[in-house]
Amino acid sequence: MTTTLTRSQTTTGSDFAVLSRRITHAGLMRRRPAYYIVRLSVVTLMLVGGWAVFFAVGSSWWQLITAVFLAVAFAQVALVAHDLAHRQVFRTRRPSAVAGLLAGNLGVGMSYGWWMDKHTRHHNNPNHDDLDPDVAPEVLVWAAESAVGRRGLKGFITRRQAALFFPLLTLLAVSLKVSSVKALRTGTVQRRGVESVLLVLHAVGYLAALFLVLSPLQAVAFLVLHQALFGVYLGLTFAPNHKGMPHPTGAEDFLRKQVLTSRNVRGSRLVDAALGGLNYQIEHHLFPGMPTPNLRRAQPIVQAYCAEIGVPYEQTGLVASYRAALRHLHEVGASARAEHAAARRAGRAAG
Repeated sequence: MTTTLTRSQTTTGSDFAVLSRRITHAGLMRRRPAYYIVRLSVVTLMLVGGWAVFFAVGSSWWQLITAVFLAVAFAQVALVAHDLAHRQVFRTRRPSAVAGLLAGNLGVGMSYGWWMDKHTRHHNNPNHDDLDPDVAPEVLVWAAESAVGRRGLKGFITRRQAALFFPLLTLLAVSLKVSSVKALRTGTVQRRGVESVLLVLHAVGYLAALFLVLSPLQAVAFLVLHQALFGVYLGLTFAPNHKGMPHPTGAEDFLRKQVLTSRNVRGSRLVDAALGGLNYQIEHHLFPGMPTPNLRRAQPIVQAYCAEIGVPYEQTGLVASYRAALRHLHEVGASARAEHAAARRAGRAAG
């Protein structure tokens, strides 16, 4: 069920201003160059090392293990691109853009410009039915109103979307590539020429490596497994953050709009690394420019402040977060299931 947020009774931005001063006073908006030197080095080593192993092993079915490793490496590169887009790594626009293009377009085959535009709109209006592209009705539907009237394959998926969620994630990497190409064709990306060249270089290099080193059957198996697991990893990283949380009207103040639509995921430093720090989704949405390692330190400050001003703060375990997302998908699909059942009864009665 879609929940409507209540509008803050305080002056717009005043509550956030108080929190912002506390965060700034704690030094949590300061750059962390040493952390990003280590992280970028590790991720680069994973990517380069994975491809080095690929060429060293040659034509072998053992390459499916390499495909699994490279799926993890690709996802980590994408998470680095996310931090670059928020200028957590570099202070200025140019080095952030250059590194983002190398990571996104050349590294994993996704348009950095397209994704950055889409992600910016998401941050501005998280979970908003009309303004957040991440909850727009496409293959999956996140608002009950959008589930009504869907026919054919879309209707079939909507009625069963909770059960199909994880299988559909295997297509996410392909969907990102298709959306990237569409954005380049329509000219909605600023650096259209550069992005196109880098995407072509990625595609040619990737496919050439697979089909020159592996047998045709091995190459296809590698491609399918690698891209499927890459998509699943990305989907599992982003799915817990907002799915099943309230949908705003757009009239809320900044702090409540960000906090009430977001969910944190508890976990160890291993969870932090695996999810790229996005398990601190509330803190990330409040302070998108905050370096990833500072999010863990900001979390108790933000949680305590929310308790102080009476704003609900959602935090749960990783498995529970997926359950919440799946439960929401199932509830949203209820109207589609009821509509389909009514149509079948009417068809039987007419027959």
